[in-house]
Amino acid sequence: MKADVYTRIIDKIVTDLEQGVRTWLKPWNSEHAAGRITRLLRYNGQPYNGITILIFLATAD
Repeated sequence: MKADVYTRIIDKIVTDLEQGVRTWLKPWNSEHAAGRITRLLRYNGQPYNGITILIFLATAD
């Protein structure tokens, strides 16, 4: 099951790159944000780290 998730994410990243889309760039402007921008948090308040952040960003619509 894990291999399928990783394969799907990698395939999406490769497809995006072939189309000229750089999925790691933020599509919004944060200059107007009030306060500090933080990482995504788990249910217990701890921030996500590692590949999880990339998976979230790559699969966000």
